[in-house]
Formats: sequence, C-alpha cells, structure tokens
Amino acid sequence: MTSEEWYQQGNVYRKEQDFQKAMHCYMEAIAIDPNSKAVEAKKMLEDIYSFYCKDMYNP
Repeated sequence: MTSEEWYQQGNVYRKEQDFQKAMHCYMEAIAIDPNSKAVEAKKMLEDIYSFYCKDMYNP
C-alpha cells in the first residue's frame, strides 16, 4: 500500500473509534513517507490517548 492508502485506512479506523488500528496505519504511512498527512493525524491520536486512556498508550 502507498502512504496515502495507509493514511486513508487510518482515517476509516479513526472514524470507527478503533484508535489502535488507526495508529498502526498512520505509523505505516509515516514509515513510507515521513512528510505524509499521517504525521498530523498521529499527533491528534496521541492527544486523544493522553486525554482519555493514559494506560493504553505510553510513548
């Protein structure tokens, strides 16, 4: 898959509130293209994790 496809798949998971799968997709997109839009999406998910689930995600 391309970086854009990983990013779009991450958006689908995010809308379904499956944040772990969304994070995985965003990280795959960033691995392919470090300048992907997924960088900002990943930051937003990190903010969600830090606000709601402090034990679920530990960078």
